[in-house]
Amino acid sequence: MNERLSTFTLAVDDALREESDEGGVLTKVKSAMAALVARDDWLPDEFAQPHPVHYQQYLLYLDPQDRYSVVSFVWGPGQFTPIHDHTIWGVIGMLRGSERSEGFRLVEGGIESTGAPDLLMPSDVAAVSPRIGDIHRVSNALNDRTSISIHAYGGNIGSRVRHVFDEKTGAPKLFRSGYANRTSTS
Repeated sequence: MNERLSTFTLAVDDALREESDEGGVLTKVKSAMAALVARDDWLPDEFAQPHPVHYQQYLLYLDPQDRYSVVSFVWGPGQFTPIHDHTIWGVIGMLRGSERSEGFRLVEGGIESTGAPDLLMPSDVAAVSPRIGDIHRVSNALNDRTSISIHAYGGNIGSRVRHVFDEKTGAPKLFRSGYANRTSTS
């Protein structure tokens, strides 16, 4: 694991050891994420490769105790996720390019938008959780090049059972996202 990613994982370890509530953890992890994505010189090329059809999620680090995972999301031009949730906290840092996040909430009889999409630019940081809102659709905001964001989640996001939601009815469907790679950088 390279030094910048190692420094980040140590900061997440500290946050989880020192903070007893999600708000405190998110504050510290967001600060560490801001430092991680402040420079775009550390992500190995093998974790930055787009797929020609769909986005890629590469595992960069999995905590040995399964308390958190760190992944790179690689978005080719025009690629996007379905509307989905996370069921755990997450911190997103924009490393390269730009990403659009459209928030949603479940309502009686369906699902509705929470307003205008958020646009992340390089070194921007955002958070999600069931407590603050974690249902969204994410897309590459650029039509002519790859975008990459780094995500830290409060568990092994690739093996976690989550939901995708039908945009018209809000009907949930279970899924596991998995990873494009089999091993991390650790």
